[in-house]
Amino acid sequence: MKNYDVAVVGAGPVGSTFARYVAEKGLKVAIFEKKKEIGVPLQCAGLLGKKIKDVNVLPDEFILNEIYGACLYSPSSTMISMRKKEEPLAYVLDRVAYDKYLAQLAVDKGAELFLNHRAEKIDIENGEIHFKDKKISAEIIVGADGHSSIVSEAFGNNFKSVHASQFLIDTGKNSFDDDYFQVYVNSKISPGFLWIIPLSKSTARVGLFADFDYQDLSGILNDFLENNEKLRDAKILKKYHGRIPIYDSKKNIVNNRALLIGDAASQVKPTTGGGLIIGFKCAKIAAEVVHESISSQNIDILKNYQKKYRKMYNTELKMQLKVQNTYESLDDDNLDSVILKLNEKEVGKIVSEYGDLDSQSPLMIKLIKSGVIFSVLPNLLSRKIFGL
Repeated sequence: MKNYDVAVVGAGPVGSTFARYVAEKGLKVAIFEKKKEIGVPLQCAGLLGKKIKDVNVLPDEFILNEIYGACLYSPSSTMISMRKKEEPLAYVLDRVAYDKYLAQLAVDKGAELFLNHRAEKIDIENGEIHFKDKKISAEIIVGADGHSSIVSEAFGNNFKSVHASQFLIDTGKNSFDDDYFQVYVNSKISPGFLWIIPLSKSTARVGLFADFDYQDLSGILNDFLENNEKLRDAKILKKYHGRIPIYDSKKNIVNNRALLIGDAASQVKPTTGGGLIIGFKCAKIAAEVVHESISSQNIDILKNYQKKYRKMYNTELKMQLKVQNTYESLDDDNLDSVILKLNEKEVGKIVSEYGDLDSQSPLMIKLIKSGVIFSVLPNLLSRKIFGL
C-alpha cells in the first residue's frame, strides 16, 4: 500500500495550489519542500496580471501596489505608454507572504507539509521518492520543484533557463509614478529586458533577465541606476537572484506515475518569463486529471493532462514565441525605429484596449489585422516571423 495518494515535490505557489485542490477532493496528499522556509529568498518580480484573482485566492493584504499602466522605453528612450482607466492592469505582491499563505491553505484542507526535505532520487515507475534518511511512496508524484526539477530530471528532460537579478531600492523621495511599471529594452539583453516595478512613490523593484551570469546582470543593474538621474542616489535595500525556465513546447510533462507543473514544466510566457497564472490554471487541470486517474485506478489517464494543457495554451504561447523572435532579431537602431513608429501610430491606445499581461495574442492579432506590424517592421522580416 502506498504512503500517499499524491506526493508533491515543491511547496511553491503552484505546488501548494495543486495540493489544495487534490486535498479538497479527499485524496491523501503530502508536500515535500527542500527549503526550511517557504518563499525565502524571493526569486521573482512579484508582478501579476489582474487575472490572478480569477484563477486563485488573493486576499488584499498581500497586494503591495496596484498597477494601472505601463511604459516601454527604447534604447534611445523613446517611450510608449498605455493605461487601463478604471481597473488595475496588474498587482505587485508580497510574494513571500503569499507563498506561505497558499501553503497554509493546502495544509488547512488536509495536505501534510514537510519542510527541509530535499528529494535525492525519484522513481517515476514505482512512485517512490528517496530522501537522505527515508523513502516514501505515492500513487502519483507531482513535480512542482522549479526550473531544475529533480522530477523533471527523472523524465530525462534537459534544463533550459536564464538568470535573473533584482534590487529592492529606496530613493527617499517621490521618484516613481506608482500607477505605472516601466520596461526598458535593448539588443544587448534581448530577448530579456529590464524593469522598474514601483511598490510606492519612493521604493521599487529594479531587475532584469538575460543570458548572462549573476555578476554581469548585477553590473548591468548598477550601471542602469548610475545612469538614471532619478535613481543614481537610491539605496539598495536587498538583492535577489533567480532563474527563469525557458518555454519548451516539446517538453514531456507526463511520464509513468509522474507529472510536472509550473516552472518544472516550463509553463512560462516566452515574452516575459512569468508563469504564475499559467501555473495556477494548469494546477487545476492537473488536479482534476489526477483525481480521475486515482479514482478509476487507471494511470494512463494522466496523459490527458498534457493534452489539455497544450490545447489551452499552444496558440497563445506560439504567438508569444513569434513576438520574442521578433524582438531578438532587432538591433538597437531597429528597436528605436520600431518603437518610434509605434508611438507615431498611437499604438498605446490599441494596447490600452487590447493589452493583457497574460493573453497577448488578441493584441497581436489586432496589430496584424490593422496593418501596424507590417508598417513598422521590414516586410521580409514580418513575413518570416509571423508567416503572413
